[in-house]
Amino acid sequence: MTFGHSRDACGDDWPLVGRERELAALDAVAAEVLSGRSRVVQLEGAAGVGKSVLLSAWWERNDQFRVLRARCHPLEREFAFGAVRQLFRPLLAAVSETDRARLLQGSAAATLRALADVAGTEPLPEAADVTASTLQGLDTLVARLSRRQPLLLAVDALQWIDQPSLRWLVHFAGRSDSHPVLIAVTTRSAEVRRLDPLLAELVRPANCQTLVVEPLDTAGVAQLVRTLWGAEEPDDAFCAAAHAATGGHPLFVRALLHQAQRSGVRPTASFRDRIPTVMLSTLAGEISHRLCQASGEVVGLVRALALLGDRKPPELLAAYCGTGRAVVLSAAQDLRSLGLLRADGDLRFTHPVVRDTVLGMLSPEELGAGHARAAQVSCLSGRPDEEVAAHLLAAGPVHGSWVLPVLRRAAGRALHRGAPETAVTYLRAALHQPLDEAERARVLLELGTAASHYDAALAISCVTGALEELTDETARSDALGVLAYSLLLSRGSRTDLSDVDRKIAALCDRRTADSGAADRELALRMGALRAWMEFERPSVTGPAPPSAPGTDDAPADRTAGERQLLAIRAFRALRAALPAPHVAGLIERASVNLPAFSHDLFPLHYFVAQTLLYLDELDTADQLNRHLTREISGRGMELLVSSLMLYQAGLALRRGNVTEALATADTAADQASSTGRLPYALTLDTLRIDALLAQGRTEAAERIAGAHAVAGQAEVAWERPRFLMSLAALRIAQGNPRAGLSLLRECGHHCEATGTVSPAMAPWRSRSVVAHLALGDTASARTLAEQELDLARRCRIPRALGVALRVTGLATSGPRGLDLLAEAVDVLGPTPARLELARALDAFGAALLQRDDKRGARNVLRRGLDLAVGCGATVLTARLQERLHLAGGRVGRAGGAGALTAGEERVGTLAAQGYSNKQIAELLVVSLRTVETHLTGAYRKLGIAGRPYLAAAMAAADRSRRESGTADS
Repeated sequence: MTFGHSRDACGDDWPLVGRERELAALDAVAAEVLSGRSRVVQLEGAAGVGKSVLLSAWWERNDQFRVLRARCHPLEREFAFGAVRQLFRPLLAAVSETDRARLLQGSAAATLRALADVAGTEPLPEAADVTASTLQGLDTLVARLSRRQPLLLAVDALQWIDQPSLRWLVHFAGRSDSHPVLIAVTTRSAEVRRLDPLLAELVRPANCQTLVVEPLDTAGVAQLVRTLWGAEEPDDAFCAAAHAATGGHPLFVRALLHQAQRSGVRPTASFRDRIPTVMLSTLAGEISHRLCQASGEVVGLVRALALLGDRKPPELLAAYCGTGRAVVLSAAQDLRSLGLLRADGDLRFTHPVVRDTVLGMLSPEELGAGHARAAQVSCLSGRPDEEVAAHLLAAGPVHGSWVLPVLRRAAGRALHRGAPETAVTYLRAALHQPLDEAERARVLLELGTAASHYDAALAISCVTGALEELTDETARSDALGVLAYSLLLSRGSRTDLSDVDRKIAALCDRRTADSGAADRELALRMGALRAWMEFERPSVTGPAPPSAPGTDDAPADRTAGERQLLAIRAFRALRAALPAPHVAGLIERASVNLPAFSHDLFPLHYFVAQTLLYLDELDTADQLNRHLTREISGRGMELLVSSLMLYQAGLALRRGNVTEALATADTAADQASSTGRLPYALTLDTLRIDALLAQGRTEAAERIAGAHAVAGQAEVAWERPRFLMSLAALRIAQGNPRAGLSLLRECGHHCEATGTVSPAMAPWRSRSVVAHLALGDTASARTLAEQELDLARRCRIPRALGVALRVTGLATSGPRGLDLLAEAVDVLGPTPARLELARALDAFGAALLQRDDKRGARNVLRRGLDLAVGCGATVLTARLQERLHLAGGRVGRAGGAGALTAGEERVGTLAAQGYSNKQIAELLVVSLRTVETHLTGAYRKLGIAGRPYLAAAMAAADRSRRESGTADS
């Protein structure tokens, strides 16, 4: 078998035949995209089956799309945004400067970080912020391009794509179903990285339509035969024999027919027995045979092309081959005559099968040596560091003074682009270089910092090793910050904190004697880490470190360390039940223009978020959570994402959105099943228990509580007291108030030991009041209630005060008790604590009913019932309905809009306005599953079949609710 020059057997200049089904399917997907909806389509098939040809032929006949194309290569898997650069750089280079500025307006720095070949001169932002801003900048660029013309992003050989580019594709596909963008990818069936969760997410059936490109049938083979022999009509038997010999594989069919024609075969029945069987191994054997007969210069060029990759300049190929540019160009012409190089003048093989064959001819030792030479030649020729690094990774250990700087620069560039996984790969290779202790420590710290963005366990291991050898105190400070943060998000136990605390204390002791600005800032940072550890695990920390010079009075807010100090003081003041305005003033100063999350600032965001939560500044807390969620979106940081999802569930529960809180917490728990133990798993289950109890689902709550009955009891951590309060509520709901009271006493001991007296953070006294009243011990109930009321008036947080007023009113008889309950309603009314207000209204209505004020009770109970129903608090709803019935009010309101929970109403309203599920999830910063759950609940309660009837049903139900309220009054 030979390869002629007139028509390449492996080339793309043959007609597209037998693909009517696939073309029709692509047309159908395109119609959806042209209507304004983003879509993903995958062409999957064996090597050489014609996936790329099919895609190219399709878009050439669809001029409605602007086409951006990338061809992935095995050697470029570790390039940071390599495929993204192929997609967008040619376009941006072709437009005018004015148009380029318009496309990149507002996101230029972030987008150019991903697209530039060399590092910019601007300061490198934190990697967490870099990744998020890069993804968002690319999203913005695509959105702007798609508004001008529908966009086709074509990615060939997706199985070889670099991870950062793949992460962006998944990020964009999951968030932009309202843009006319078609993402079309081709994949080899045998080489798809099926275990890659990102790739699986991009091509999962819910997101992507997969078209399996099959070999041609006999009719398709007959069309190719007609193409090659022109006017001569082929015999059916000849076509059937050609199909049987090749299995209909287009690459094999073309090679077979081309060889047959050159051998004098005609497409008639008499020649059918002369058709050989062609398989990939046969084709590869023919390529090998041709190369064995070629000159040394040709073989050298073939190896250079196979190792260095496509489209490399002749000068680089000449340097690799040790020859001149003219020799390379002459050898390239010989390769074209063999049909192995494209005839269009491009220095690239006619088909990936040629490269696979050439590389398959080399032994592992020859491959390693070839990549090592390619790395050295590329470095000396000034090629980009990541290109050199790719050869270093493929070569195995390569030593030389130039290797370490290349790998570290490539890692730094990857972080600059927002690709920490790629940086980790390069830095791991750097550890195999001959390093002295200082160099090894620095590389380990860089490796741990990059890993901390997505793999806490690896970060802990690397940074712990770095701390053993680091001598520079600023570097040690950086390492301790990364280590503390990684321990926070590690899946396992955090008992290693005691060792971290000793290192932090030692560093603090050395620095507090100095008074320079840098030393003062370092002391503040170390003090912040110890404050975090004091709260996380008070049992592992020693005495608090001395204050940094000049920080005892009137702290400023100019530096990061000073803001850390302000946030810590705010949080400690909150725990000590100091007045809320004082706490709010401190936290406002600490969080003004709060910068993006970074290790240097940890745990600033942590203290700000916790303080806002317990101050009941839920809108501000929600904004912070949305900001951080957007910042890390699409980065694969599942542990940090889960922590923010947990915080989101806590915010929902404090607003009284029971259904939303439970759905969000369940989503986080489901993610934990595939990623391992979550950080703060005990807090997650505490939230789930509280939400389930509000719905009266005690059995489900018991199953969750059972997993923590023994685990963690020896650890004195902030999670434990919260869990004890929820477990006590479960025992009381199960009819065992004595067990509940015992748990609440244990909770009180924990809180006293750690100095947490604020009823906003630890309302164990008010919960004990309920247990004492159930046991008939009114005196003890009143004593605890008065204690909590005194603390609540001191801390001046309306939610805590309202709860304390309610339980004190319950424990107090006569007019004073009624006045306390009325005050509780007034205090809670303006707050976001809707469920607590419903409970106060329930207690106030019951007291009015006891005084035989049925009209007043009806008004109060009706208001409480509306709130309870909206919160999804089933138990409280039933109790309020019963009391409202006793007060003479109308209870039955089946199908009313008031029956929708707050989450169902919000989602239903947006859906009725025409927003898609993905858009609603993005607007509300909830999971797609939460949106679907709320919509399902709304459809069921409103008695409708689906979205088309939603707007009318909600309007009718709202009218019914208003009419019912008027009748009751």
